[in-house]
Amino acid sequence: MISLKSVSAAAIALIVGAGAALAQTSAQSTLARIKERGHILCGSSQGVPGFSQPDNAGVWRGFDTDFCRALAAAIFDDPDKARYLPLASKDRLIALQGGNIDVLSRTTTWSIGRELGQGLAFTAINYYDGQGFLVRKSANLKSVRELNGATICVSQGTTNELNLADYFRTNGLTYQVVTFGSLDEVSKAYDTGRCDAYTTDMSQLATNRLLLTKPDDHMVLPEVISKEPLGPWVRKGDPQWFDIVRWTLFAMIGAEELGVTQANLPDMLKSTNPEIKRLLGVDGNFGEQLGLTRDWAARIIRHVGNYGESFDRNLGAGSRVGLPRGPNALWNAGGLQYSPPFR
Repeated sequence: MISLKSVSAAAIALIVGAGAALAQTSAQSTLARIKERGHILCGSSQGVPGFSQPDNAGVWRGFDTDFCRALAAAIFDDPDKARYLPLASKDRLIALQGGNIDVLSRTTTWSIGRELGQGLAFTAINYYDGQGFLVRKSANLKSVRELNGATICVSQGTTNELNLADYFRTNGLTYQVVTFGSLDEVSKAYDTGRCDAYTTDMSQLATNRLLLTKPDDHMVLPEVISKEPLGPWVRKGDPQWFDIVRWTLFAMIGAEELGVTQANLPDMLKSTNPEIKRLLGVDGNFGEQLGLTRDWAARIIRHVGNYGESFDRNLGAGSRVGLPRGPNALWNAGGLQYSPPFR
């Protein structure tokens, strides 16, 4: 378990050593460097309930945090061998480019502008989202189009800024924008009445509403104005690490598709289903081809669980957030989540 205090000290050391980290990145594979270091370095948010946030004891928890724990489980058979560097939206991609982190698992949208020319690669979608607007119920608004002339709070360095400009320009609406460097600043500004609306991804609006002084006085408007496919990012130039990160997510989704859970893993290791046997490393050597052990996926399920289990305890019915699965349900349950086959 990692305390917030120790993370802060680690963050300072990482920032100071950016140049050395980048030089080492060029000389050594990411997996080799992680093994030598003894833990994985994950870029996280500065605090988004349900996704990545330190609890009262300073231990990081959440849906994105679980993914970092899954990577640590796959590599070390120990989910606690993960360290978290809290990053503002405007700093997150720079930190990954500079070698300060091994992976960015922090509600970051996949777009062509980000993937071209920045030396970064998106691995796979772990959450299908879209941008929306949080407003006060007392304003009696029914639609985003009623925000003509409004003051709107948004976080710097996000796709939300461009989406906001595009939507209002396309619909002939005017607005005043107030930007802040962190989500916490945006939320506080909206809560204190500095702006009429707060715009970000729908999932974050639902979670951040719970942190407002009077959550029940606010509502999310029904329109979704953008597509926001979220997921982990890595640096380009290391195909082995790209594959490990991508297939770690697919292992969690695939396990849910195949009915493999933390509770039934011992029994599933005895399954005669060929795809389950390949997923769990009973047959085949996919783990070894990744540079890991044969049982890498079984380690993930044992320590973290499958995709659905992580979603439920952090964002879904088992959490205070209570988000529906929606498009993040499995493909055979009406959603979009889908794992390529393990064969």
